[in-house]
Amino acid sequence: MYLSRRSMMNHAAAASLAFSGFPLLACAQNSSRADSTATTYENEVEGYGPLVEDKYGICDLPAGFTYKVISEAGETMSDGLVVPHVHDGMGCFAHGTDTIALVRNHELSPKHRNFGAIGMNGRLIDKLDKSKVYDFEANDYPLLGGTTTAIYNMKTRQVEQQFMSLIGTSTNCAGGQTPWGSWLTCEETVTKAGEGVGKDHGYVFEVPSGHKGLVDPVPIKAMGRFKHEATATDPRTGIIYLTEDTSDGVFYRYLPNDRRHLLKGGKLQALGFKQFPKGAVTSNVGETIWKVGDSFDAVWIDLDNVESPDDDLRARAYTAGAAQFVRGEGIHFGDGELYFTATSGGKAEAGQIIRYRPSLHEGQTGEKDAPGKVTLFLESANENVFDYGDNLTISNWGHLFVCEDRYSDSLRNHIRIVTPLGKVATFARNVFKENGEWAGACFSPDGSTLFVNVQWPGFTLAITGPWQTFKA
Repeated sequence: MYLSRRSMMNHAAAASLAFSGFPLLACAQNSSRADSTATTYENEVEGYGPLVEDKYGICDLPAGFTYKVISEAGETMSDGLVVPHVHDGMGCFAHGTDTIALVRNHELSPKHRNFGAIGMNGRLIDKLDKSKVYDFEANDYPLLGGTTTAIYNMKTRQVEQQFMSLIGTSTNCAGGQTPWGSWLTCEETVTKAGEGVGKDHGYVFEVPSGHKGLVDPVPIKAMGRFKHEATATDPRTGIIYLTEDTSDGVFYRYLPNDRRHLLKGGKLQALGFKQFPKGAVTSNVGETIWKVGDSFDAVWIDLDNVESPDDDLRARAYTAGAAQFVRGEGIHFGDGELYFTATSGGKAEAGQIIRYRPSLHEGQTGEKDAPGKVTLFLESANENVFDYGDNLTISNWGHLFVCEDRYSDSLRNHIRIVTPLGKVATFARNVFKENGEWAGACFSPDGSTLFVNVQWPGFTLAITGPWQTFKA
């Protein structure tokens, strides 16, 4: 979730310029930067060792790891437009013999008109195909949220092409990859037609990773209208799970009629706990309903009127017995299970990670007798160990890589690693002056490279190193 920085609008003139001074390649240096990582806390493990100072002031990493800035807001793209600001969720897809495709969200809303692909004051608007724009402001100015696609060569470590792939949406926060090679990008807003825009928002859109140029922007309305955050698709069943970034959000699943043609409709349901038929509040703030390691049986509640013109879908779901999660955000499917974050859940309000193991009969009548299991996998008791986990991904070797998104003048944002046993290690620290959130973490198909965004002002890193040296 993007939270405005005080300095953001004060520096609008920078929107039309690529940033200068970023290194093409940076390695960890020898001198350690003093901060909370100097102290070992309960539930921490060594991981890759202490972070060491980046002389360029962008990203501190463990010794032996290297990052490269591969894309920056303000750069000119292959289509003549500029890379938008506010980089958020992102997916990495196999593309060619040596290339991968990165499909990246940009969480731009109408207030960000100088930070989009058409540049300051819309100077590049003539380069935009308006027939491919989903929506416009009341003054016929295009909405600038959407996605960019970058084609990256893994051998040369160069971006070969980048271009807008979806535009005219709003507040595209996170999303998720599908097993069939597309990116589901999610609008984290419920702005309605007439509220300064021409159409309703709060939908999911599909962007094929292999499509060049702008896709036709068609909302998947059967997936519901709410403050979408992220999705994860079970490759076995094709069922899509969705998070909602509100303080009283619920957790959804979408059973598509045709997994390869999501626009053909499906059924939207909300997660409840069998042990709490009247609904559950999972945050443990106030009443504690579970501790780390505790599990509940899943029940799935059918929802109607899913386009929710009054933005009451989650309230109706809770009344029907659904569980509430505080700011459901990142979600990723691993080996037969998925994990998602509740960013400010827990007694310390520093974040939770929830694990869901689907039923062998997921989405079928037999699941009532053998339900899926919902487990509190992690709850942070110390913001120095784990704080405001947001986007997450799972490495090829089973570790969660979790992006922090606390906007603070005193706490830096980190990428944390969480092991299969729930132990935490620190992998990276954002030391860029704006302290923007990490977002969009995703691994290359071969597991050699972690791609991740610094949301503000907007740049993408490719990180490589000795992944096999992790110490628990």
